[in-house]
Amino acid sequence: MKQYGAEFFGTFWLVLGGCGSAVLAAGVPDVGIGWLGVAFAFGLTVLTMAYTIGHISGCHLNPAVSIGLWAGGRFPANKLLPYIIAQVLGGIVAGGVLFLIVSGKADFTTIGGFAANGYGEHSPGGYSLFSGLLTEVVMTMMFLLIILGATDSRAPQGFAPLAIGLGLTLIHLISIPVTNTSVNPARSLGVAVYVGDWALAQVWLFWVAPIIGALIGAAIYRFIGSTEE
Repeated sequence: MKQYGAEFFGTFWLVLGGCGSAVLAAGVPDVGIGWLGVAFAFGLTVLTMAYTIGHISGCHLNPAVSIGLWAGGRFPANKLLPYIIAQVLGGIVAGGVLFLIVSGKADFTTIGGFAANGYGEHSPGGYSLFSGLLTEVVMTMMFLLIILGATDSRAPQGFAPLAIGLGLTLIHLISIPVTNTSVNPARSLGVAVYVGDWALAQVWLFWVAPIIGALIGAAIYRFIGSTEE
């Protein structure tokens, strides 16, 4: 239960910190942090939580990561569903806290997206479903490669959180214009439930694509990371 609690609060921080920066700070005239700041915010949430709860739960914070670690032989199957449930609940509670914060503003509306992920007319750059699918698959694939490589027993010890946090930052720098960057089903659902409408209609992509990408990434690392010739 301590591991599941750690995943709940870790995912809560990821969604509140990452999506909160996008909703509250990205678009402030003259002093807003913009997409660059949002990318770093997501990376910093993972970096800080990796050092905080990595020794408790492994700091997955992401159903796709849990599935990828299971496929990569690093995580037991019997913990997979409880981890995913804890992550999803953490994301939804964080989305609710963020919603309560921003709804205190007089002209608040979720019409602008509330940091939800989307494609087509709901993509920040107007990218298609195919572009969104390919982006999310490839970005999650690379994220799993970074995670599996950085946490390998042969890798330099103590630096994995830095590699993973900066890796997620880079992923956001690449893909925010395409899908608003998911690579994490819990992050996507956590805010989509408060937008409803199109966000819930499109959230399927941000479950399917990251999971496919995670499985591909795990398969690649099991090949290239194997100690057998």
